[in-house]
Formats: sequence, structure tokens, C-alpha cells
Amino acid sequence: MRYIKWFFILAFWALVGAFFHYTLPQHDVARITDTEIRRVDFGENSIFWSSPDSGNATGQVNRDVFFIQTIRDNGRPMVYRNEDTGWGWPPYFKFDTANLQTEAADLRSTSDNPRWVVIRHYGWRNEFLSIYPNAVDVRRVDSPDVTIIPWTNIIILTLTALVFWAIYVRWRRFRRRRIDPMLEDVEEGFADASDAVKGTGSRMRGWFGGRK
Repeated sequence: MRYIKWFFILAFWALVGAFFHYTLPQHDVARITDTEIRRVDFGENSIFWSSPDSGNATGQVNRDVFFIQTIRDNGRPMVYRNEDTGWGWPPYFKFDTANLQTEAADLRSTSDNPRWVVIRHYGWRNEFLSIYPNAVDVRRVDSPDVTIIPWTNIIILTLTALVFWAIYVRWRRFRRRRIDPMLEDVEEGFADASDAVKGTGSRMRGWFGGRK
């Protein structure tokens, strides 16, 4: 029973960690090599794509999507999609997809004369499932050695930890005051019933034994 309990606890926290890792903003230092518009047919991976851009028709099985192609500072390629989030989840309230694509195209460079940028994004890159992180912002930096402090992540994670701690403390108090006394009463009731059954059995054995 203990292993089952720990399995559910670990599974819960793994889901919480995956949720925050996908949703919270991340920052990559990269060099933009190209930008393009690609027609995408949505299938089983549709949950990893945003809704149609604000003002466009909904319910489409395919649509044109902006992409930003980059080489990161560690030399590895990374491709980002560029979609509006609108008023949906996650709450980035991004409506400037076309403007961002224009800025990214203006910042293209080559390996001989690199122009480094910081790309703020959310989401995951998975080649097998054909999913891409969504670029939210692009800004130029002087070098790939720029220091980035994720203040938004720090604040959100700190507030979330405080909320979980407050819920945990109140749950412990509620359990001590209400649930534990009820469980003790139930255990005492079972113990009294067990003693009564044992006493009845002893009397019956004595009674039958006396009759012999």
C-alpha cells in the first residue's frame, strides 16, 4: 500500500512539473537563419498547437503557420513556431504574430557575421511528434554570453510553492482536528467489538465445556 501511495504522489508532482515546464517562459540565445510560412495539417499533435490567430476562422484542419529557424549558441538547430495565443492558455495574450515574424526576419544573419538574439518562448520541441515551442518575443543581444535571470518564473514558482504550503498546513490542521479523532473512534469501536466477540466466544466455550 505504501508503494501505491508513493506512486501517486510522484505521478502528481511529475504532472505538475511537466505543466510548469511547458507553460512557463524559457529563453534561448540563438542566431536566426531563416523565417518561413508553412501549411500545417493538424493531427494527433493538435493539442500542442495554438488556436487560429485572432480574427481568423476556427475549426480548421490546416492553416498557414509562421516558423523561425535558428542555430542556438551551442551550435544545435532549433525551430520555433510563431502563433498567437490570444485570450487562451497559456495566458501570454500574444496578438502580434505578424510583427514578431517581421522582427525575426530583420534579425537574420550568417555564421560569418552572427547577430545574436534572445528568444522567449514556451512549449517543447519534439521531432518525433512534430511539435515546436512557440516564440513569444525576440530581442537582440550583443553576445551569446548574456546573463538571463528568469524573474517571471521565480515569482510564479515562489507563489505556487507558498499556495501549496498553505494548503498543506491547513490540511494537516483539519486532519488533526477532524479526521484523526474520527479514525480513533472507529478503531476503538472495532477494538470494543472485537473484545466483545472474544468475550462471547469465551463464554460459549465455557458454557459448552461445562455441559460436557
